[in-house]
Amino acid sequence: MIRFLVRRLLLGALVMFCVTVIVYLIFYVGPGPGYVARVLAGREAPPQTVALIARRLLLNRPWYVQYLHFLSQLLQGNLGYDYYHGESVNSIIAQAFPVTLSLAVGAAIIWFTLGVLSGVASAIRPRSLLDRGATFTALVFYSMPTFVLGLLMIEVFYYQLTVHGLRWFPGSGYTSPTQSLFEWFRGLILPWLTLALVSAAAYTRLTRTSMLDVLGEDYIRTARAKGLSETRITFRHALRAALTPVVTQFGIDVGSLLGGAVITENVYGLPGLGYTAVQAITNQDLPVIIGVVIVASAAVVSANIVVDVVYAVLDPRVRLH
Repeated sequence: MIRFLVRRLLLGALVMFCVTVIVYLIFYVGPGPGYVARVLAGREAPPQTVALIARRLLLNRPWYVQYLHFLSQLLQGNLGYDYYHGESVNSIIAQAFPVTLSLAVGAAIIWFTLGVLSGVASAIRPRSLLDRGATFTALVFYSMPTFVLGLLMIEVFYYQLTVHGLRWFPGSGYTSPTQSLFEWFRGLILPWLTLALVSAAAYTRLTRTSMLDVLGEDYIRTARAKGLSETRITFRHALRAALTPVVTQFGIDVGSLLGGAVITENVYGLPGLGYTAVQAITNQDLPVIIGVVIVASAAVVSANIVVDVVYAVLDPRVRLH
């Protein structure tokens, strides 16, 4: 298991190294040092500021020297300085990341629970009314764009309820849990449901398909022949084997969300990584764009390493490869 984990960590480090190389080539080498310094300084910055930035980032040195400086700063946890806002990129990311983390974790718990339970229920009663109803519901939400569902949520649960004097949900914004845990929870219910209902649909179909395959295996028939209860067979034997593809998809989805749920954050006005990235692109705020890309990549790599470990726990055969 230790060797398996070490290999995955080394592979993750290699992926992150490749990401930093690609990011540097795209944002620094491609446009040219003069253009990069001008963009970092801002449109109205004087030539002295542009020259100062070029010296600090070693933009007048060979590209490999620039990259080593860039990489050394990243290894020290320094994502750079945002001249547009006059603060470090670390501070901007530190303000945005808890919002995205709250959104991603809450939505992931809801969609994983809903998707797996509905998929299991459909698999143990195939072609039943429950199965057909779950399939129909999953297809409805799976085919619905996130921004459409988000706007419908706001229209029904915020606007219509507010018009009738029921202020149950805020329309937009984010409250830190350190300020008010209740307001934090209340403000994230609609965004959680928006992401969860769309994602849970895919997990319902994936879990159902995987469960049907596992329930037809010989060891399941043997377990039934030994007189084990259907509940134990379903949740202890079949579900464990059926969860391997679900967990793989779960890691990809959570990693992507930690990189920023762009549409949902913009619909609900949540100042997370996705919202910050859109604002940075609009303002041509290059340091923040680079910082978000690096953090998003690290989130995806980390999530997939965790998934590989969970996968190995669920299926011990994976540790041997």
